[in-house]
Amino acid sequence: MVNMVNKVFHKSLTAERWQTLSLNEQMGNIGSEVGRALKAQTLEAKRLAGYRALELFDLTLADKRWYGRGSELARAREVFCDFLFGDNEYNSSAENLERYFMQFALAARLGR
Repeated sequence: MVNMVNKVFHKSLTAERWQTLSLNEQMGNIGSEVGRALKAQTLEAKRLAGYRALELFDLTLADKRWYGRGSELARAREVFCDFLFGDNEYNSSAENLERYFMQFALAARLGR
């Protein structure tokens, strides 16, 4: 397996550009990658979408505007990792994860 630590998946995305998005837009974009990971047909496609989602989670966690929301964002990342890569100790489901992120996507769309 290829080492994915510090690998950039969204090559045209910079932290500065990501920080121009609202929290709802950021979480909605994360949700798109989460959805891709959940629907992937192969293990490799699932992993790659998962890694792309983690990259976006990390950019969002680094965004100083969400300082007070860090624990919620970190928990969402933890639950996603547990479901996709771990033992699903939180007893999550694909439906619950998609429902959680869909709320942000809908709010982002309404906010435009």
